[in-house]
Amino acid sequence: MRVPKTGEGVDFKDIIQYNDCGFDKYYYHKHLEHAMTPPSASSTTIEQAVASFLNAIQFARSANTHRTYRNGMNVFLQVLRKHRVSPEKTPVSDLSEDGIIWLTSSLKNEAATTERLYLTAATRFYEFLAAEELAVINLSRVRLLIQQRARRPGQRLPQFPRKAIDQILEFVNKITETPAPDLVGRLRDLRDRAFLVTLADTGLRVHEACGLRRGDIDFFEGKAVVIGKGDRQAVVRFSQRSLRALKDYLHARRELDGGMNKPLASLPVFARHDDGAGKKVKPITTTTGRNIVAHRVKEVLGEEAVGTITPHSFRHYFVTVVLKATGNLKMAQELARHRNIAVTQRYAHLSDDELDRGYSNIFDQN
Repeated sequence: MRVPKTGEGVDFKDIIQYNDCGFDKYYYHKHLEHAMTPPSASSTTIEQAVASFLNAIQFARSANTHRTYRNGMNVFLQVLRKHRVSPEKTPVSDLSEDGIIWLTSSLKNEAATTERLYLTAATRFYEFLAAEELAVINLSRVRLLIQQRARRPGQRLPQFPRKAIDQILEFVNKITETPAPDLVGRLRDLRDRAFLVTLADTGLRVHEACGLRRGDIDFFEGKAVVIGKGDRQAVVRFSQRSLRALKDYLHARRELDGGMNKPLASLPVFARHDDGAGKKVKPITTTTGRNIVAHRVKEVLGEEAVGTITPHSFRHYFVTVVLKATGNLKMAQELARHRNIAVTQRYAHLSDDELDRGYSNIFDQN
């Protein structure tokens, strides 16, 4: 059985914590009261219930989370078919907790993180069924089965080429020393410099950076209010060099912005500069953000380095720089907006210069 690729950066908690983000009736109807009519238990098949569940996720969660839940539910439906339960014909009221047992067994050859993600999706689906009274579900048994059978993914230390990122930042900081052939080329250079320096000095996630509007940034305070992971509002701080790079870019873009007849505050910070955009100021997408990184990586480090550095590598870089400069784990957690300090702790080993020096003194002395 082929398992679809999981989404990146999915925000999920321990799947036995129902009240944290489970589907109670209030939560479900809050997000869907104007979007759809809740399904009826007497006429709903498993396949239809899954579709309703994914609609709820689409309205209430990020695109990445929706994509991963959809992949997980596709696997779940395949598992049911393998055990001679037809999702297209079987009433959802006949679905039992045995589906969780079958799913955990089918995922044993996959990565532990993939297993955990898809079991999270399945658990949320069972919670949805219970909340909407589409099936009699023993949620305690569902959680116990997963607790007993699911593997715990190991903690992987973040890996990224820090020195290579330093090279890229050094390159883009000098990029305007070589004049671009035309205005579009100059705008791209200024945009890419501002984008990469912003990623490195703020710790913004790529979708957060791409979604910035001019009105979000207070250039006097050097701060911006963003809606981050899990739809949480947060304050992000900007360095002086990132503010200078942003000002240079926005100043060069002033004629385009002025021709839009829209409030400046509503315009995107990072805009497209291609034939498709023309003279309109359109925001870049996360795909464009990744392409900016890939293009500059290729330009500075060569073709073979493409893929080794992504926008998220700059976030790793940011956390490491904070820890290296301060040694303050709590500060790094707050600036990176990690909900769990254990996530920040994973970076501590990367910033311990004393250990590096000690190791070198022991093993590298002639």
